[in-house]
Amino acid sequence: MATALHNLSEYDAAAVPSGKGRRFVIVVAEWNAQVTNAMAEGAIKTLKQYDVADDNIIIKHVPGTFELTFAAAKCIRNNECDAVICLGCVIQGETRHFDFICEGVANGLSALNAEGKIPVIFGVLTTDNLQQALERSGGKLGNKGIEAAVTALKMI
Repeated sequence: MATALHNLSEYDAAAVPSGKGRRFVIVVAEWNAQVTNAMAEGAIKTLKQYDVADDNIIIKHVPGTFELTFAAAKCIRNNECDAVICLGCVIQGETRHFDFICEGVANGLSALNAEGKIPVIFGVLTTDNLQQALERSGGKLGNKGIEAAVTALKMI
């Protein structure tokens, strides 16, 4: 988790297993694309760093963060991969919409994980403003996509 004192992209590289021969789906929300695309780039680069072949990294786009659950469930049902990495960004606004989206996607992805078929990685930023999101998607606090890819490699 990123804080003012901790870059979320810091990890023990020796503790990350190889992803050779494994398939990953990265589901990327199109909403807040400046943020989510940067997270996807971080995840892809990290997977490749750990021997995942280009053709074993499948990118799927969904309109928003809420739709990550549906896409992840479909990937699991279709037996498309060894892990699904879900990347989204919800920025606090003036209405309660933020709360509903965050709670819905967290519960949805958690339920998929509880089924235990394959790991579904929660790479969703929930920030107060765009600046916080940028700092966590390649800025001074790291890249949530890198963290999500490392998590996926460890979970498989």
